[in-house]
Amino acid sequence: MRIPDLIAASEEPCFSFEFFPPKTEEGVAELFASVEDLNRLEPSFVSVTYGAGGSTREGTVEITTRIKREYGIETMAHLSVVGETIAGLDAILGRLDAAGIENVLALRGDPPRGEPDFTPPPGGLTSSAELAAFIRGREATARFGIGASCFPEIHPEAASPEADIAFLREKVEAGAEFLISQLFFDNAVYFDWVEQVRDAGIEVPIIPGVLPIISRAGLHRFCDVCKAKIPARLDERLAALDGDPEAERAFGIAYASRQCEQLLAAGAPGIHFFVLNRATSVKAILGAIKAGRPWERTGGEVAAAARGRR
Repeated sequence: MRIPDLIAASEEPCFSFEFFPPKTEEGVAELFASVEDLNRLEPSFVSVTYGAGGSTREGTVEITTRIKREYGIETMAHLSVVGETIAGLDAILGRLDAAGIENVLALRGDPPRGEPDFTPPPGGLTSSAELAAFIRGREATARFGIGASCFPEIHPEAASPEADIAFLREKVEAGAEFLISQLFFDNAVYFDWVEQVRDAGIEVPIIPGVLPIISRAGLHRFCDVCKAKIPARLDERLAALDGDPEAERAFGIAYASRQCEQLLAAGAPGIHFFVLNRATSVKAILGAIKAGRPWERTGGEVAAAARGRR
């Protein structure tokens, strides 16, 4: 089922998990153990990230296909223009279509490691908006549900917040029907940004992305890569745990549970968990959320803004 249709048809929030293709057989086994475990929570969909330049891109197609075939979970493949020709993108989309995959997250992607700036590949596309239009323009994939990324804290390459939102509108006009946000740890940032996006005329659903904290060191490494901000108060509270791994994990579960509760009570259409191929923390967080059902306290204009008006 197309994810835009799934979101529109659901009377409750959509919960989804993001996995990455491992590079070892042991990693693949760990990934599918997590899929098996998390499938009991009945996710609305899962997604599989994409490694450009050959690093894990074959794994994206294989793992996406296997999850859909073996577990029957609606699955979305990430797709990036980095390092790909139009012919290469066409071939990947053809394989996804043949496997029964109906959803793609259209991304530009980060430059390969060691390259500071993005350079469009010869014979390739230049942006996620172009990729969305390309997917929509192919006869075989015109029906696909197309998602795109968004950045409540503003993309690090954007010239200004206004320019970033203007480009987001280009993605939607090109074919993106829903958005998944980069991780953030301050809910006020998400809600303020959603209001600006709606004022700019962008009406598609915006699903917040949440990263359960496992350790302070891991949090810093992850945020250094994706340029997400760690609020000073959050970092201080983690530092006070003196590197105790169990205490850090427990704190991460509590923090993400509270963050998700606030987002859902205020009307977010769901939560997209960056699970890092591990099930333990997400099981605890989602179990607490489903027990409390904070979306039943939803109301008002904030709810309408977060869910989108179409």
